[in-house]
Amino acid sequence: MRKWIVLAALAAKGICGYAQNAPAPYGALPTKAQLNWHEMEMYCIIHFGVDTYTNKEWGFGDEDPKLVDPLNFNAAQIVGAAKAGGFKGIIVVAKHHDGLCLWPTQTTAHNISKSNWKNGKGDMVKEYQLACQKLGMQLGLYCSPWDRNSAYYGTPAYVDIYRKQLKELYGNYGKLFISWHDGANGGDGYYGGSREVRKIDRTTYYGWDTTWTITRALQPSAVLFGDVGPDVRWVGNEEGHAGETSWATYDPQAPDAGRQPANGYTKYELGVEGTRNGQHWMPAECDVSLRPGWFYHASQNSQVKTPYELLDLYYKSVGRGANLDLGLSPNPQGLLNNEDVTSLKEFGQLLKQTFAVNLAKGAKLTASNVRGKSSVKYSPQLLVDNDRYSYWATDDGKTTPQLVLNLAGQKTFNVIRLRENIKLGQRIEAFTVDAWFNGKWEQIASATSIGANRLIRLPRNITTTKVRLNISQSPVCIALSDFGLYKEPVHLEKPIVGRSLQGEVSIQTTAPVSAIHYTLDGSTPTKSSAVYNKPFILPKGGLVKAIAADGNKQGEVAAVQLGLSKATWKATTLQGLSERNKPAYAIDDNPNTIWSTLQPDTAQAFTPAELTVDMGSRQIIKAFTYLPRQDKRTGGLVDQYLIQTSMDGEKWELAVQGEFSNIKANPVEQVVTFKQPVTARYIRFKALHVVAGNGATAAEIGVIVN
Repeated sequence: MRKWIVLAALAAKGICGYAQNAPAPYGALPTKAQLNWHEMEMYCIIHFGVDTYTNKEWGFGDEDPKLVDPLNFNAAQIVGAAKAGGFKGIIVVAKHHDGLCLWPTQTTAHNISKSNWKNGKGDMVKEYQLACQKLGMQLGLYCSPWDRNSAYYGTPAYVDIYRKQLKELYGNYGKLFISWHDGANGGDGYYGGSREVRKIDRTTYYGWDTTWTITRALQPSAVLFGDVGPDVRWVGNEEGHAGETSWATYDPQAPDAGRQPANGYTKYELGVEGTRNGQHWMPAECDVSLRPGWFYHASQNSQVKTPYELLDLYYKSVGRGANLDLGLSPNPQGLLNNEDVTSLKEFGQLLKQTFAVNLAKGAKLTASNVRGKSSVKYSPQLLVDNDRYSYWATDDGKTTPQLVLNLAGQKTFNVIRLRENIKLGQRIEAFTVDAWFNGKWEQIASATSIGANRLIRLPRNITTTKVRLNISQSPVCIALSDFGLYKEPVHLEKPIVGRSLQGEVSIQTTAPVSAIHYTLDGSTPTKSSAVYNKPFILPKGGLVKAIAADGNKQGEVAAVQLGLSKATWKATTLQGLSERNKPAYAIDDNPNTIWSTLQPDTAQAFTPAELTVDMGSRQIIKAFTYLPRQDKRTGGLVDQYLIQTSMDGEKWELAVQGEFSNIKANPVEQVVTFKQPVTARYIRFKALHVVAGNGATAAEIGVIVN
């Protein structure tokens, strides 16, 4: 009897193998709201408003609310499409930079009650709230701090207005999972009719510490998202991916949301990787739109991301410990287009199909070390249960353990999933995975950070009876909560459509297939469509759609809108600069070459630049296209432009003048549609302002004629 009393006392202190204290937490830890955010993994942000009707990305603030009249608006259709895609919530853009509030606010007359929708009696935010409640989805809200409509913007009075708007939103629309903010603050706008540029210090103007208390008080279960937190940070790009190494902890370095910068910021510092052993638990959100733009543009109907493109983004965001925030763009009728709905649905089915069966279940798991020796509480078998926070742990000091999975027979997989119990912090820094082939171990994967989620998409199928995990670097004992092996379905990648400088259109695949089928009339290709055999000339451009086929299988549709062929074009720029600036690079159908007027002397100020193109013959032009540089640099990105046309190269007429909104964060091809088609032989592109630098750049410019 005395013996058992002594053993029990020792076990209580963790001295023998009968019991062991839990591992000590490591570093910064997530809050309850952040744990909910991690468990969601994916949500959507919905952009709808005056920009939906003006074909812009950022409204100027002078748009008439009466433009907004979505006759078939259906929040349940939009929220339901997101749910079908596997998303767990939505963020409603209740007010964008143009200042139009999509709820009947008391703070400004510039709101939904002044629209024609429901005779001014509608409330879009409320309809989204009700749709989320009905469909079991979580709701988040975004109210833009920048307001290009308000006459008070830039003064203390506007901050009071903004805070009242937050109180309305966060007090009247139920429980929220996120209070979303971005870094677009200050610039030119309508501002009550003054039509001027107003700049603010975004680190101090909004009084974030005071403003955040509104969210904390009214929505205590919501995380606050901003460029640098305070709860969730922006990953630093709008491409939908985190770094291959991704830490959930972070030491803010960017001048935003009330945190003072040390030396400015870069994309790297904005959070692609985060900060190992950072002071704050501040995981990354990866935002990207289902279409090239955030708002609906009819010209982008053929550019909706495919289910497998979304799956790739899932691996590169959720699979790297971040969350995926996908932009949805309802059309002027107030619905998601069929292309968008179909892609979301098929993506959701693909996710379910891929992760329905954990092939590691049924395996016998043997670890080189278990905390408390044979402790059931920290057994490696917990890695294959359905509890996200039950975990295999090792003894203190055992930081490089091995784990062998003896599978229940031969299994074939191509995806590996690992998770840590993040309630104890992000601990593991490097690991490898081996498979048993022909009587020996062979490494099949390696990675660094794990955190809330780590997905490894293998380049080939692995068929084996045994798998081994090697933890190669961790500062403390491990607390691993999940090990999964999965099989992604076989698929055919969509073809790549390109065009040479000579105007030849080619359609290729990265792997051999039995045939490529294509259409030129806008219809979806099938195996009955024309077979691609060799490059062809498409002088007027047009919409090329193609699929790969192999046996009974056919892949996803590639859709590329080609402009007028540039085979006979000639480009010139300002006198004396043509040789150095390479204007021909802007019309060579090669996105990797750049026309540039950037000057070597960085002290030199920007001066407007221009590029003139002789198309060789008169054309009826419907739209102009500008592809910004694609090398991740911001120097020379044009954000304000002017386009002129001419019949003879002497007399010029203004075709359109405007801005490329959000081009710094989302440098995709910009399509400028003319109000009326213009007949011209010459076209001139003038860069009036750039994001950064003392000159202008362009990867490609072009025109659309049909």
